[in-house]
Amino acid sequence: MPVSKDEFRVALSRFVSGITVVTVLDNDKRPAGITVSAFSSVSLEPPLVLACIDKRASVHDYFTDGSHFAVNILAQEQEHISRRFASKELDRFDGAGYREGVSGSPLLEGALAYIECRVVHIYPGGDHTIVVGEVESTSVADCKPLAYYRGGYAQLS
Repeated sequence: MPVSKDEFRVALSRFVSGITVVTVLDNDKRPAGITVSAFSSVSLEPPLVLACIDKRASVHDYFTDGSHFAVNILAQEQEHISRRFASKELDRFDGAGYREGVSGSPLLEGALAYIECRVVHIYPGGDHTIVVGEVESTSVADCKPLAYYRGGYAQLS
């Protein structure tokens, strides 16, 4: 018998995860993005990552219809960015500095790392869609990560 949604959520909250904002261009080539903690590496050869996008998210179809996306791994000082991209704000980029990556996907200023990807697979995953990307470009900075633990933001000491 499967566990309840609440039991599952409590168990998963014990897993410390980094916070990412996954970005893409919408159908009109405007920047779009969403906060995602369900992100993971998949393979080194070839270099693959995955991000799970809630099917109810306003930006969902941009990821399933698009050819590229970027993963912005957030730095400790970017909690406000995580909250902004997790909100229902229509223009999540208002006040958030960014530049275009190699594929045009937005790269947020101050992120700990950028991973730019070409979409290679899309899989159903319950109430989410699993988007797998082949990594085409990366960039890293030397700062501390923003972490999520037990339903809240956490800092590494």
